[in-house]
Amino acid sequence: MASITPPSADGKDALMDLDILVIGAGFGGCYALHQFRKLGYRVHVFEAGSYLGGVWHWNTYPGARVDSEMPYYQFSLPEIWRKWNWSERFPSGDELREYFKYVDKTLALSKDITYSATVNGAEFNEAVGTRTVTTEAGHQAICRRLICATGSSFKPHFPAFRHLDKFRGELVHSTRWTPDVDIRGKRVAIIGSGATAIQCTQEIAKQAEHLTVFIRTVSISLPMVQRPLDEMEQRIGKSTYKRMFRYCRDTASGLGYDQQLGSVHELSDEEREELWEELWSRGGFNFNQANYRDFLVDTKANNLMYQFWARKTRPRIKNPEKAAFLVPEKAPFAFRTKRSSLEQDYYERMDQDNVDIVNLATNPVQEFTEKGIICKDGQEQLFDMVVMATGFDAMTGSLTAMNIRGRDGLTFQERWKDGVFTHLGLCSSGCPNLFMIYGPQVDMVVDLLRKLDAEGIMSIEARRPAEEQWKQAIQDANDKTLLPLTDSWYMGANIPGKKREQLNYLGGIKQYEVEVRAALKTLEGFEVVTERGGKS
Repeated sequence: MASITPPSADGKDALMDLDILVIGAGFGGCYALHQFRKLGYRVHVFEAGSYLGGVWHWNTYPGARVDSEMPYYQFSLPEIWRKWNWSERFPSGDELREYFKYVDKTLALSKDITYSATVNGAEFNEAVGTRTVTTEAGHQAICRRLICATGSSFKPHFPAFRHLDKFRGELVHSTRWTPDVDIRGKRVAIIGSGATAIQCTQEIAKQAEHLTVFIRTVSISLPMVQRPLDEMEQRIGKSTYKRMFRYCRDTASGLGYDQQLGSVHELSDEEREELWEELWSRGGFNFNQANYRDFLVDTKANNLMYQFWARKTRPRIKNPEKAAFLVPEKAPFAFRTKRSSLEQDYYERMDQDNVDIVNLATNPVQEFTEKGIICKDGQEQLFDMVVMATGFDAMTGSLTAMNIRGRDGLTFQERWKDGVFTHLGLCSSGCPNLFMIYGPQVDMVVDLLRKLDAEGIMSIEARRPAEEQWKQAIQDANDKTLLPLTDSWYMGANIPGKKREQLNYLGGIKQYEVEVRAALKTLEGFEVVTERGGKS
């Protein structure tokens, strides 16, 4: 194993020599650090934030909370969940930050993490098979293997509004909220209608003097059905946690919902309405994930779901103009082809007299001024603050921003300029011993590294034909659904200039693991270099 020189107390870090460097200390990065340490590797993490938590370190905007319910959204490690209890079904960002402090204390993670370490470069030395990784603050590490646990939602997207720099009020992106931001009694604008915008709107509408929400495409939001969780309920429930977490790995979403088998068209109208009322009353993602799945491939089934949603939602909005816009007669897009948001009182807040809506589809922003925003109608609206809830360069944005260079000298921005190419979503050609992970992939990479060490394999690298085959399989699966009909971050369509293509594996966690483990067993699709210098 390699040696490691720990960071010095004054922040002037010496060059670290590592077996593994992990970029990112969210759920995936923390779990990877824990598992790699157990194998005896010298491993360290570079984290851009000032503490661990990933997206929950950055998301401190009003109303921020997770929309995947407990007990599913947490580490499945018994040493973590045995002594931790949640206060709510959908915990707030504040509670999640406290949770990560507890995780850090329990697993002693911070001793192997350098914070405020934004990676801005990685150069590959083919002669010795290592990478030198640098950060904006001057940290340096040499590693044999590089793990990118950079998440799907880190790099914020700022639309290129004309004269944005002229605005003299407060301009804040939702992902870069700071404690000194005060919205009380102010004229506030929110741009966006995704999950973050929904949560911001619910809270800001309660405190701002006046709120204007700029929306291009309305959200199809589902009721959260929030509730407190008591200690006894969780204590008793933990008797089945191990089994529950195993079951979640076998579901498409990673959540413990039972899907309906067959087609919704097999039900009578009465049977369908009875089932849907039950799923709706459960709240969360039950109406999506515990439903029949033909709504993703069948337009008739999809429209039936939208009409049910509209009948449940429209009566909550008393203002007829707002109701017609927020819950239109015709679906703004095929149900679930954008990620559904969860809301608590969003529609009631939008109905308030101190909340206005600007339809960006018919009245787009023309420019910013010193005091506000001018839209196509020529009217200048004045604001003290503008909140950019405009989302992320999802899935790939973190990687393309870091100047990680492969054996061929290309960065990910250059490598993926014509679209994303990976093998198994784990590796990219030209990048030996570099792995891109999210939570469920960590265990697969752990077993892969065991295999490489046991068989004397120095490095593996994806082959281009394998990447092309993997990409085609994902796009073929996508084309069988309604997802391509909608511009969404799933398709990379929220970022100007980004290739429009499916960025997600659609077969579910269980099938993904089957495919990945089958390929890793034989290293099919990989260029393999052994300790003796041979290639295969």
